Amino acid sequence: MYSLEGKTAIVTGAGSGIGRSIALLFAREGVNVTVSDINENEGNETVSMIHEKGGEAFFVRADSGNAADNEQLVLKTIEKFGRLDFACNNAGIGGPSAPTGEYPIDGWDKVIAVNLSGVFYGMRYQIPEMLKSGGGVIVNMASILGQVGFANSPAYVAAKHGVVGLTKNIALEYGPKNIRAIAVGPAFIKTPLLKDFDEDTMNWLAGKHPIGRIGTPDEVAEFVLFLCSDKASFITGCYYPVDGGYLAS
Repeated sequence: MYSLEGKTAIVTGAGSGIGRSIALLFAREGVNVTVSDINENEGNETVSMIHEKGGEAFFVRADSGNAADNEQLVLKTIEKFGRLDFACNNAGIGGPSAPTGEYPIDGWDKVIAVNLSGVFYGMRYQIPEMLKSGGGVIVNMASILGQVGFANSPAYVAAKHGVVGLTKNIALEYGPKNIRAIAVGPAFIKTPLLKDFDEDTMNWLAGKHPIGRIGTPDEVAEFVLFLCSDKASFITGCYYPVDGGYLAS
């Protein structure tokens, strides 16, 4: 459908949620997938799911907030598959919930390290290998909160706004070298990030989406595949919400 067969992709945070769906759909299209996550059991489970359907994948444990881990992730991908065409920098954490004037410093540092610095670290090592392959596509997972605020989540909101800006910069710098970069902004999606929310909270969140429900990981993943395909060859430097109308209200 997307003519991606034989390409290679790195997907971070691929042990569950949106990242797992992206990895599975890449593999469905014949892409060789490096599955990365900090959780080895979940990451290996994603690889097993890909292998069961005849796809090609392997797991690399990496902490997105660690520069050396990101470097090794790319090096191991090249050792295994010989090239890098796509990267989806998806790994992220929610962090503590508190107003800015009371927000824990260690919580801020962790959220920024994973959600913003982790995206920079990833691209820092992904880009040189993409250039060797003649170009590529980077999809950075931002959020609707990369465009608007959300009370008691200052670190998450700041990090996701930063991801959008960083993505635009990559598009300007590397567009002439055949690397496209796009930020995707999911609204609230049925992932483990929402696992601790009670029913009332989930209903409240669903009500913030004019479409009347929370989204699914596959709905985000299908859009990521489109962006990586030649069907989206004139798209770069953009922020695209996948939000059920959240930002329209």
